[in-house]
Amino acid sequence: MDRLDWRTAHIPSNPDGEAWELYHENSKTNRHDAPLSNEEVRQRMLDSWPSLPYEGYPTTALPPPAPIALGLSDAILGRHTARALAPGQMTLARLSALLHYSYGQTRDQTEQGYPRPFRVVPSGGALFPLEIYFHTSRVAGLGAGWYHYSAADNALHCLRAGDDSRRLADALVQQNLALDASVVFVVSAMFNRSTFKYRERGYRFALMEAGHVAQNLCLVAQALGLGVVPIGGFLDRQVDDLLSLDGLLHSTLYLVAVGDEPDGGAGAAAAP
Repeated sequence: MDRLDWRTAHIPSNPDGEAWELYHENSKTNRHDAPLSNEEVRQRMLDSWPSLPYEGYPTTALPPPAPIALGLSDAILGRHTARALAPGQMTLARLSALLHYSYGQTRDQTEQGYPRPFRVVPSGGALFPLEIYFHTSRVAGLGAGWYHYSAADNALHCLRAGDDSRRLADALVQQNLALDASVVFVVSAMFNRSTFKYRERGYRFALMEAGHVAQNLCLVAQALGLGVVPIGGFLDRQVDDLLSLDGLLHSTLYLVAVGDEPDGGAGAAAAP
């Protein structure tokens, strides 16, 4: 099967109406929608990967997450978007905390009939359509490059080695974020993990869930004394190309840059 390409699937804008209005209407739940049976859903989940395996790629096991001393209420009240990031070296334990507490697994649910473990964020039907990638050149003990986070294995897959900061910067509206951050996280979605069950509404669920992950990243970064900048200004197709995503069935939704904050931030707590 040929790789999907947005260039052959792009639909021109409709001057007679806004696409978001049409999508929002079509993604509303209808009382008369015919749902798939529980067994059909369960079989589709069993037949698909809960997370992309990236077999054969170099793998790095993650250490236990760095301890977080800041209380939840303090992290929420202190949460802010950094005005700037300063290049700084991040420990692997801090990276582990950011990943685990943003999209890590929490408990097995096979005895209750769910074929996938639950995670730290809610997901429509426990389908978990998101994937987490990141680029770094400033994590101690980790070479520069692009990585994928495997929650199931608590490990990283190195997809491509080498400092790609300049190419990533070219895909951002605020280009300095890619150059100054310790880590730039990319939240992507494999839409058919949700849309097979929820149709258009499954796409809406993927957007919601990306927001849950990004908020967790913001709160954990705040609790670890790090600066964080959620990024909505990016060139989608360029970021997809950097990760070899087809841009249709699997595409980037959200970026989050994390690094040191020049003035030390506000309300932050030190962590290992």
